[in-house]
Formats: sequence, C-alpha cells, structure tokens
Amino acid sequence: MNTPFSPTAALSGIAWDSKRQGIPPCDERLYRVVILLLPGFSQLSLSSFIDPLRLANSMTGRSYFDWVISSSDGRPIECASGLVVSASKTFASVAMDLRGAGRPDMVVICAGEAVEKHASASLLNLLRQCRRHQVPISALGTAAWLLAESGILNGASCTIHWEKLAAFSECFGRLHVTDSLFVRDGDVVTCAGEFASFDLAMELISSRLGRDSASAVCRRTTAGQWRSGSERQRANGAQYAGISKKVAETISLMEQHIEDPLPLRDLAKCVGLSRRQIERLFERYVSCSPMRYYLRLRLELAERLIEQTNMSMVEIAVACGFASSSHFSKCFREVFGRAPRTFRS
Repeated sequence: MNTPFSPTAALSGIAWDSKRQGIPPCDERLYRVVILLLPGFSQLSLSSFIDPLRLANSMTGRSYFDWVISSSDGRPIECASGLVVSASKTFASVAMDLRGAGRPDMVVICAGEAVEKHASASLLNLLRQCRRHQVPISALGTAAWLLAESGILNGASCTIHWEKLAAFSECFGRLHVTDSLFVRDGDVVTCAGEFASFDLAMELISSRLGRDSASAVCRRTTAGQWRSGSERQRANGAQYAGISKKVAETISLMEQHIEDPLPLRDLAKCVGLSRRQIERLFERYVSCSPMRYYLRLRLELAERLIEQTNMSMVEIAVACGFASSSHFSKCFREVFGRAPRTFRS
C-alpha cells in the first residue's frame, strides 16, 4: 500500500492547496492502481512511476492515487539490483478483483531484462482477463513483450525499452513498434521504462488533477518538466546535434536504413553535402569514416538480435543489411573478435 501522505507537505516553503491556488482537480475519485512485479524488475522503472503519485497525494493534502504491489505468489520479490519489495496481493487475487466492484482503475506490469522467461500461462491469462473486463493496462520497460505474447497488442502501436526494440520488432512483426518514450493505443499503454516511467506518471497526474498541479509535482522532484510520450528514447546522432547538424542528420538516416543500407553518395545527397564533406565531418567529430560508423550500427543491432532472439544467422544477416551470412560473419568477427555463433553460445 502507498505510504501515508502528509497534509503539511510544502513546495518552496508554501503548503500546496489546490483550492487555494484556484486549480480544481479534474477528477475527485480515488484512482486505484495494481502493480504486477516480475522477478528482476527494474527498481528505477517502479520508483519513477510511483513516487510522482505519492507526491501528488502529499502536495494536495489528500489521497487521489492508491496503489498495491502484487507478485505471482504474494511473497516479497527481488529487483535487478537486489533490493526486495513486499507484495500484498497474488496474481490470483488480482484476477478475482477484476470481477468485483472494487476492481482497479489500472493494472501496471513491471519487468526486467529476462522478461521472456516470465511469460507464464497464469500471468498471460491475467492480462487477458484485464482486457476482457476493460481494465486499462500499462507495461513498463520490457513488459510490453508480455502483452505481445498474450495477443493484447495485436495490430497495435507500441514501444519497449530500446535494448529490446530490435528483437521485439523481429519477433512480433505484426505490431507497429516505435522508439517513443511511451505509446497509448486505446486503453493499453506501453512505456520504455526507467525515466520514461516518470513521464508516463506525470501525464497521468496531469490528466487527473490538471497540468498546473502536475507541474508543481514535477518541480518538487527537481525535474523541471516532463517529456511528451512521442519523444524518442535514444538517438545515436543526438549527441552530435549541438556540434554538427549534418552529422546528426546523417546518423539519423543510417538508423532508418539498417536493413537496406544507403551508399555514401545517397547519404550525402540527402543531407545536401558532397561525399568528401561528409567524410571530413565524420573524421572531425566522430573520429571514424561514415561507412565504418554505419557498419558498427548494423553490427550492434545484430549483436542484440543474437542475444535476444532465436533468429538464424541468415535471418539476422538480412535484417542488418548484409548480402550474405559469410560477409556478416566476417564483419562481426573483425569488430567483436569472435564469430556470431560463438557469441550466441
């Protein structure tokens, strides 16, 4: 259960009072959340989602949000960093609640890196029951994988943590997968997790209590502001945007054309430069040639697919823009020092 709120909580020395500030809440009802935790979950994802809700309760002087933690057997559950979190519900009891008047307003599922190992029949059935009873679902971090396994995401727009993005797209090709921070498709939300969970929580607070109240909570966390769900999780070229817009644009094109790599002349033409100009910019700011950088991007994707999927080496080679598995193996060995097959084993 959430920690007790403090009516005397202050922001910049002044107690927050929504009525005194002239900002009436959008919805006075208590919003109840059930959080399903899986072994090895991300503590950062969990805390980033819960703490803004706790602050919203504390700063408004009343409980607008309530949450409970659930594990498969109701026992304490260990996160990836070794911390143990208590649970007050089993998955079975959550399933029972879905049928009654006290059903939650949202079910949130939080997973970790080895999410594929936790797609149990009981969990997938619980998620399907949430859909059957029209209870909104939010998946944090890698948990979108479980929604896809259950069939809930069929044909939907969605996202997942960027490290799983390539494997997710290949394994569930029927989905429209983006690298956004979070995506809402009907009453199902998929979120990249980690700090993106904070942005999702802030959107929830804003929708329930109003943007001004949410902004006050955001300032209390020292974040200053929260990001839109449509913002990208990770862009390799973003670090160069401040020093060379053309380098950033070129890298963005490379990321969009992994399976069908563009020749250097086409990359240069797309950003309005000559081949030689692109080469000079990359040598100056990236310390390698543009095509070497492009190759590294493709091989890093291949590395993730080898680790996270059961795709054959031929399939991975094609997905990463290599004409043959032998050429792929040669390039992989040159960069990583061993063959792709030994890397998987």
